[in-house]
Amino acid sequence: MTLEGKRALVTGGGRGIGRAIAERLAAEGARVVVTGRTRAEIDEVAGRLGGEAVEVDLGDRAALGRAIEAISGGGRVDVLVNNAGIAESAPVVRTSDEMFDRAMAVNVAAPLALTRAFLPAMVEARWGRVVNVASVAGLVGHAYTSAYCASKHALIGLTRSVALEVADKGVTVNAVCPGWVETRMVEEAVGRIAKTTGRSEGDARSTLEKMSPQGRLIEPGEVAHLVMALVGEGGRGIHGQALVVDGGGVMR
Repeated sequence: MTLEGKRALVTGGGRGIGRAIAERLAAEGARVVVTGRTRAEIDEVAGRLGGEAVEVDLGDRAALGRAIEAISGGGRVDVLVNNAGIAESAPVVRTSDEMFDRAMAVNVAAPLALTRAFLPAMVEARWGRVVNVASVAGLVGHAYTSAYCASKHALIGLTRSVALEVADKGVTVNAVCPGWVETRMVEEAVGRIAKTTGRSEGDARSTLEKMSPQGRLIEPGEVAHLVMALVGEGGRGIHGQALVVDGGGVMR
């Protein structure tokens, strides 16, 4: 199955995993809408893929509401990929209310708002796909990332709940749980680890690579491949799942 005639929305589509997902969906024929906070990045991706770009900070509920209205004006969304996320780290005793609220707003509340907005049309059409990009941090705990882990666990819970509501409606809802992926987020994590521990960035990077039995970081395209498998017609029986792509670090 191709995605000809389908419209796909990818949040955080200007870079990293989101960009790879947008490229893969467009290659399969979808008309892609990408959102992000950096205008130049989303314009580049949308322009190259012949899609649409919507600048929005998902942590700003009013701005998100306006973005939903703008996207809705362009027609039905058939494929929703809630990819955008933020990750801040701190010991739990230094995890502020503001840090926790930011994580929940972007990583959980925004996917909820977008699902609430675009799911009804999928149900009416009896075809739709919702893929939430969570994390292995939504399945296991990691020290110094309590807000992030809590938000990703919540996103997986949201995925499972919505999946049960629409199981017989022609719509599938799943979560993808990457481990450490070769993105800007990893670069920032390497920098934080090096600064905190006094180790070199090479040593810090090696620490992250060793978290996978394969001894490497995942490439964004590998996550996009899994998303495409869920979106395609061959994935219609995969529903309510949290699928891991991390080289075998988390096995359930």
